[in-house]
Amino acid sequence: MSLGDDKSGILKAGTPAPAFELKDLGGAARTLESLLQHGPVLLAFFKVSCPVCQLTFPFLERLSKSEAVQVVGVSQDDAQATRAFNERFGVTFPVLLDASSAGYAVSNAYRISSVPTIFMIERDGAISNSFEGFSKRGLGGIGERIHVAPFLAGEFVPEFKAG
Repeated sequence: MSLGDDKSGILKAGTPAPAFELKDLGGAARTLESLLQHGPVLLAFFKVSCPVCQLTFPFLERLSKSEAVQVVGVSQDDAQATRAFNERFGVTFPVLLDASSAGYAVSNAYRISSVPTIFMIERDGAISNSFEGFSKRGLGGIGERIHVAPFLAGEFVPEFKAG
């Protein structure tokens, strides 16, 4: 069995990332293929009401300042609620909408069972890292890779929070 053949849990490292097309907050269609043309993508699935997502997204915003990776949020809420979340938590990176009216097709393709869930997708379309919840180690490892500190000196950051 290869790493990606396990039918339980989120997609793991070594698995090809499922292709998708979702609308951004401006209504424009975005595909994974078009995003990957500009380099690796850090894909973060979330719900606006999720406290662990609210904890995680300011750290993702810090990671988004690197040119080595594109941080892209995937909201499971509508555009209005997602815009309010972005404003409240200072999110400036692109956010796509995985609509409930479409049965959360992309979330299901990535086997999301809780949020936040984060995937590092390489330029070749392979998932190189994935984790659920808030993981100081997971976010710190991504920060090391792209040379951006997600955490400030002296800042209290929990090791882990389940989503």
